[in-house]
Amino acid sequence: MNRTVPVLLLTWLLAPGLASAASAQDCVILLHGLSRTSFSMQKMQDVLEGHGYTVSNVHYDSRDGRIEELAQSAISQGLDGCAQHTEGRVHFATHSLGGILVRHYLSRQSIANLGRVVMLAPPNQGSQIIDVFGRVPGFELISGEPASQLGTAGPDSVPAQLPPVDFELGVIAGDRSISPIFSWTLPERDDGKVTVESTRVEGMRDFIVMPYTHTFIMQRQAVIEQVLHFLQHGHFLHDAGGSNDTEAM
Repeated sequence: MNRTVPVLLLTWLLAPGLASAASAQDCVILLHGLSRTSFSMQKMQDVLEGHGYTVSNVHYDSRDGRIEELAQSAISQGLDGCAQHTEGRVHFATHSLGGILVRHYLSRQSIANLGRVVMLAPPNQGSQIIDVFGRVPGFELISGEPASQLGTAGPDSVPAQLPPVDFELGVIAGDRSISPIFSWTLPERDDGKVTVESTRVEGMRDFIVMPYTHTFIMQRQAVIEQVLHFLQHGHFLHDAGGSNDTEAM
Protein backbone atom coordinates (compact mmCIF):
# COMPACT_ATOMS: atom_id res chain seq x y z
CA MET A 1 0.00 0.00 0.00
CA ASN A 2 1.24 3.49 -0.85
CA ARG A 3 1.95 5.18 2.47
CA THR A 4 2.17 8.62 0.86
CA VAL A 5 -1.61 9.04 0.67
CA PRO A 6 -2.27 8.57 4.44
CA VAL A 7 0.62 10.91 5.24
CA LEU A 8 -0.70 13.58 2.90
CA LEU A 9 -4.21 13.15 4.29
CA LEU A 10 -2.94 13.52 7.85
CA THR A 11 -0.98 16.63 6.90
CA TRP A 12 -4.07 18.16 5.30
CA LEU A 13 -6.19 17.42 8.36
CA LEU A 14 -3.65 18.94 10.75
CA ALA A 15 -2.86 22.01 8.64
CA PRO A 16 -5.71 24.25 9.91
CA GLY A 17 -4.82 23.51 13.51
CA LEU A 18 -1.16 24.21 12.89
CA ALA A 19 -1.99 27.51 11.23
CA SER A 20 -4.19 28.48 14.15
CA ALA A 21 -1.46 27.60 16.62
CA ALA A 22 1.05 29.68 14.67
CA SER A 23 -1.16 32.77 14.67
CA ALA A 24 -1.74 32.30 18.38
CA GLN A 25 1.97 32.96 18.90
CA ASP A 26 1.58 36.50 17.59
CA CYS A 27 0.79 39.48 19.80
CA VAL A 28 -1.02 42.70 18.89
CA ILE A 29 -0.33 45.93 20.74
CA LEU A 30 -3.32 48.28 20.75
CA LEU A 31 -2.72 52.02 21.20
CA HIS A 32 -5.68 54.36 21.67
CA GLY A 33 -5.88 57.95 20.57
CA LEU A 34 -5.76 61.38 22.18
CA SER A 35 -7.90 61.84 25.29
CA ARG A 36 -9.14 58.26 25.07
CA THR A 37 -8.45 55.14 27.14
CA SER A 38 -7.74 51.49 26.44
CA PHE A 39 -11.49 50.87 26.84
CA SER A 40 -12.02 52.47 23.42
CA MET A 41 -10.05 49.55 21.92
CA GLN A 42 -11.79 46.84 23.95
CA LYS A 43 -14.04 45.61 21.14
CA MET A 44 -11.04 45.19 18.86
CA GLN A 45 -9.20 43.36 21.63
CA ASP A 46 -12.09 40.92 22.04
CA VAL A 47 -12.21 40.15 18.31
CA LEU A 48 -8.44 39.69 17.98
CA GLU A 49 -8.30 37.41 21.02
CA GLY A 50 -11.17 35.44 19.54
CA HIS A 51 -8.95 34.79 16.51
CA GLY A 52 -6.07 33.50 18.59
CA TYR A 53 -3.94 36.61 19.07
CA THR A 54 -2.42 37.65 22.35
CA VAL A 55 -3.35 41.30 22.89
CA SER A 56 -1.61 44.00 24.90
CA ASN A 57 -4.17 46.82 25.13
CA VAL A 58 -2.10 49.71 26.44
CA HIS A 59 -3.50 52.55 28.49
CA TYR A 60 -1.43 55.71 28.65
CA ASP A 61 -2.21 59.27 29.69
CA SER A 62 -2.25 60.94 26.29
CA ARG A 63 -2.44 64.43 27.80
CA ASP A 64 0.59 64.11 30.06
CA GLY A 65 4.01 64.44 28.46
CA ARG A 66 5.32 65.01 24.99
CA ILE A 67 4.93 62.59 22.10
CA GLU A 68 8.59 61.62 22.39
CA GLU A 69 8.04 60.49 25.98
CA LEU A 70 4.68 58.83 25.37
CA ALA A 71 6.06 56.81 22.44
CA GLN A 72 8.78 55.33 24.60
CA SER A 73 6.66 54.59 27.65
CA ALA A 74 3.50 53.32 25.92
CA ILE A 75 5.23 51.05 23.44
CA SER A 76 7.64 49.71 26.04
CA GLN A 77 4.60 48.84 28.14
CA GLY A 78 3.03 47.07 25.17
CA LEU A 79 6.19 45.13 24.36
CA ASP A 80 6.52 44.03 27.98
CA GLY A 81 2.92 42.84 27.92
CA CYS A 82 3.55 40.77 24.80
CA ALA A 83 6.82 39.33 26.12
CA GLN A 84 5.04 37.93 29.16
CA HIS A 85 2.94 35.65 26.96
CA THR A 86 4.71 34.95 23.67
CA GLU A 87 7.95 35.23 21.73
CA GLY A 88 6.14 35.49 18.40
CA ARG A 89 5.74 38.47 16.10
CA VAL A 90 4.51 41.77 17.47
CA HIS A 91 1.87 43.66 15.49
CA PHE A 92 0.28 47.04 16.16
CA ALA A 93 -3.24 48.38 15.69
CA THR A 94 -3.55 52.05 16.54
CA HIS A 95 -6.05 54.88 16.59
CA SER A 96 -5.16 58.50 15.80
CA LEU A 97 -2.25 59.63 18.03
CA GLY A 98 -1.34 55.99 18.67
CA GLY A 99 -0.09 55.73 15.08
CA ILE A 100 2.23 58.70 15.53
CA LEU A 101 3.65 57.08 18.65
CA VAL A 102 4.51 53.97 16.63
CA ARG A 103 6.10 55.98 13.84
CA HIS A 104 8.16 58.00 16.30
CA TYR A 105 9.32 54.90 18.18
CA LEU A 106 10.26 52.94 15.04
CA SER A 107 12.09 55.92 13.53
CA ARG A 108 14.55 55.70 16.41
CA GLN A 109 14.74 52.02 17.29
CA SER A 110 13.79 48.68 15.83
CA ILE A 111 11.69 45.78 17.04
CA ALA A 112 13.35 42.53 16.00
CA ASN A 113 10.14 40.54 15.75
CA LEU A 114 7.99 43.34 14.29
CA GLY A 115 5.02 42.12 12.30
CA ARG A 116 2.41 44.33 10.64
CA VAL A 117 0.93 47.68 11.62
CA VAL A 118 -2.58 49.03 11.02
CA MET A 119 -3.34 52.68 11.75
CA LEU A 120 -6.87 54.02 12.04
CA ALA A 121 -7.35 57.73 11.23
CA PRO A 122 -3.72 58.67 11.93
CA PRO A 123 -2.66 62.32 11.47
CA ASN A 124 0.35 61.20 9.45
CA GLN A 125 0.66 64.63 7.86
CA GLY A 126 -0.67 66.46 10.90
CA SER A 127 -4.08 68.06 11.29
CA GLN A 128 -5.14 71.50 10.10
CA ILE A 129 -7.36 71.68 13.18
CA ILE A 130 -4.23 72.06 15.29
CA ASP A 131 -2.97 74.75 12.92
CA VAL A 132 -6.17 76.74 13.50
CA PHE A 133 -7.19 76.02 17.07
CA GLY A 134 -3.74 75.34 18.53
CA ARG A 135 -3.17 79.09 18.82
CA VAL A 136 -6.30 79.61 20.89
CA PRO A 137 -5.43 80.46 24.52
CA GLY A 138 -5.97 77.47 26.78
CA PHE A 139 -5.92 74.93 23.94
CA GLU A 140 -2.93 73.03 25.29
CA LEU A 141 -4.31 73.15 28.81
CA ILE A 142 -7.50 71.45 27.63
CA SER A 143 -6.14 69.08 25.00
CA GLY A 144 -2.71 68.33 26.42
CA GLU A 145 0.79 68.95 25.11
CA PRO A 146 0.78 66.09 22.55
CA ALA A 147 -2.14 67.72 20.71
CA SER A 148 -0.07 70.85 20.13
CA GLN A 149 2.58 68.66 18.45
CA LEU A 150 0.19 67.42 15.75
CA GLY A 151 0.12 70.42 13.44
CA THR A 152 0.92 70.13 9.75
CA ALA A 153 4.18 72.14 9.75
CA GLY A 154 6.68 74.01 11.85
CA PRO A 155 9.26 72.99 14.44
CA ASP A 156 6.62 71.71 16.87
CA SER A 157 5.01 69.33 14.37
CA VAL A 158 6.11 65.77 15.07
CA PRO A 159 4.42 64.29 11.95
CA ALA A 160 6.26 66.78 9.74
CA GLN A 161 9.60 65.64 11.15
CA LEU A 162 9.07 61.89 10.86
CA PRO A 163 10.56 59.95 7.92
CA PRO A 164 8.62 57.69 5.54
CA VAL A 165 7.70 54.34 7.04
CA ASP A 166 9.86 51.29 6.35
CA PHE A 167 7.60 48.68 7.94
CA GLU A 168 4.53 46.82 6.70
CA LEU A 169 1.75 49.38 7.21
CA GLY A 170 -1.91 49.58 6.31
CA VAL A 171 -3.89 52.80 6.86
CA ILE A 172 -7.65 53.08 7.28
CA ALA A 173 -9.14 56.57 6.92
CA GLY A 174 -12.67 57.67 7.73
CA ASP A 175 -14.75 60.13 5.73
CA ARG A 176 -17.74 60.88 7.96
CA SER A 177 -17.95 63.66 10.53
CA ILE A 178 -20.01 64.55 13.59
CA SER A 179 -17.93 67.70 14.17
CA PRO A 180 -19.29 70.38 11.81
CA ILE A 181 -17.12 73.18 13.21
CA PHE A 182 -13.92 71.18 12.88
CA SER A 183 -14.91 69.89 9.43
CA TRP A 184 -15.55 73.48 8.34
CA THR A 185 -11.88 74.26 8.97
CA LEU A 186 -10.64 71.23 7.02
CA PRO A 187 -10.05 71.75 3.30
CA GLU A 188 -10.98 68.27 2.06
CA ARG A 189 -12.97 65.15 2.80
CA ASP A 190 -12.45 64.37 6.48
CA ASP A 191 -13.50 62.37 9.54
CA GLY A 192 -14.09 65.38 11.77
CA LYS A 193 -10.48 65.58 12.98
CA VAL A 194 -8.15 64.81 10.05
CA THR A 195 -8.55 64.86 6.29
CA VAL A 196 -8.46 61.62 4.34
CA GLU A 197 -5.36 62.83 2.52
CA SER A 198 -3.49 63.65 5.73
CA THR A 199 -3.74 60.04 6.93
CA ARG A 200 -1.52 58.89 4.08
CA VAL A 201 2.21 58.37 4.53
CA GLU A 202 4.98 57.47 2.13
CA GLY A 203 5.92 53.79 2.33
CA MET A 204 2.54 52.41 3.42
CA ARG A 205 1.57 49.08 1.84
CA ASP A 206 -2.18 49.57 1.59
CA PHE A 207 -4.84 52.21 2.14
CA ILE A 208 -8.62 52.18 2.40
CA VAL A 209 -11.34 54.73 3.17
CA MET A 210 -14.36 53.68 5.21
CA PRO A 211 -17.58 55.59 6.03
CA TYR A 212 -16.96 56.24 9.73
CA THR A 213 -15.98 59.10 12.00
CA HIS A 214 -12.72 59.75 13.78
CA THR A 215 -14.36 59.31 17.16
CA PHE A 216 -15.83 55.86 16.64
CA ILE A 217 -13.90 54.28 13.76
CA MET A 218 -11.99 51.88 16.02
CA GLN A 219 -15.24 50.33 17.32
CA ARG A 220 -16.89 49.56 13.98
CA GLN A 221 -17.11 45.88 13.12
CA ALA A 222 -16.31 46.38 9.44
CA VAL A 223 -13.15 48.28 10.39
CA ILE A 224 -12.07 45.64 12.89
CA GLU A 225 -12.52 42.99 10.19
CA GLN A 226 -10.23 44.98 7.89
CA VAL A 227 -7.65 45.26 10.68
CA LEU A 228 -7.76 41.51 11.18
CA HIS A 229 -7.42 40.84 7.45
CA PHE A 230 -4.38 43.09 7.13
CA LEU A 231 -2.69 41.48 10.12
CA GLN A 232 -3.28 38.06 8.59
CA HIS A 233 -2.59 38.79 4.91
CA GLY A 234 -0.80 42.13 4.56
CA HIS A 235 -3.57 43.85 2.59
CA PHE A 236 -7.14 45.05 2.97
CA LEU A 237 -10.31 43.64 1.43
CA HIS A 238 -11.03 46.35 -1.12
CA ASP A 239 -14.01 44.53 -2.60
CA ALA A 240 -15.72 43.95 0.75
CA GLY A 241 -19.40 44.78 0.86
CA GLY A 242 -20.97 47.47 3.01
CA SER A 243 -21.55 47.10 6.71
CA ASN A 244 -24.70 47.45 8.77
CA ASP A 245 -22.80 49.80 11.09
CA THR A 246 -24.32 53.27 11.21
CA GLU A 247 -23.19 56.56 12.71
CA ALA A 248 -24.76 59.94 13.19
CA MET A 249 -24.03 62.21 10.28
